[in-house]
Amino acid sequence: MAQKLLVDPPVNPRIDGGYLDLLSDDLLGDTGGDAPERNTGTIQAVWASRLGSMVYDNSQLVVRRLVTSWQLPIDWLSLPVGGVALDVGSGPGNVTGALGRAAGPGGLALGVDISEPMLARAVRAEAGPNVGFVRADAQRLPFRDESVDAVVSMAMLQLIPDPAVALAEMVRVLRPGRRMAVMVPTAGPAARLMGVLPNAGARVFDDDEIGDTLESLGVVGVRTKTIGTIQWVRGRRT
Repeated sequence: MAQKLLVDPPVNPRIDGGYLDLLSDDLLGDTGGDAPERNTGTIQAVWASRLGSMVYDNSQLVVRRLVTSWQLPIDWLSLPVGGVALDVGSGPGNVTGALGRAAGPGGLALGVDISEPMLARAVRAEAGPNVGFVRADAQRLPFRDESVDAVVSMAMLQLIPDPAVALAEMVRVLRPGRRMAVMVPTAGPAARLMGVLPNAGARVFDDDEIGDTLESLGVVGVRTKTIGTIQWVRGRRT
């Protein structure tokens, strides 16, 4: 079913890791100048090491489980039974698994991530008949326009070069009238001051940044909820 959602399904899909790898070297070819910008900050350089990857993967697992235990807006998303849900920056896959349970046996939940170790962990923990994972770039989602019924993204936008592009991609693949929810770290007005610091590979957002971006993309009913340094932003595509 996932193949039918892709803009350009590979002739020889690479799935030996238990997930569909759309970023493997033999599939990338010559991307020319259209390739999304990659984050080359200090944090990404540390994560590229074996030890850094292990620390990042385990910290992401703990953080996502803690946050989702009391904040995941599954009910608010109104995912129809038999629908398709997308988890962008799926990490250990626990959110993707929850979306799969909400979609039911006839539905589908797909998790997208760029980290191979994290995808391997997600496959072991959550993959099933209606839960799958794809290695792809959030700044260029491989899915067709208006192909999913709900989109969730948790603690991912702060790690990529162009969060606005990733948000535009999420809106693009969302069907009209359907809902999305994004969680990001926020620093309120201090985010503007932190923006002048050297690139470390991660950022924080001010109170209105994500909401304003979504409204500029045509998302309506945008609502934000900030608890400490965590902000949820929700809205519906027109």
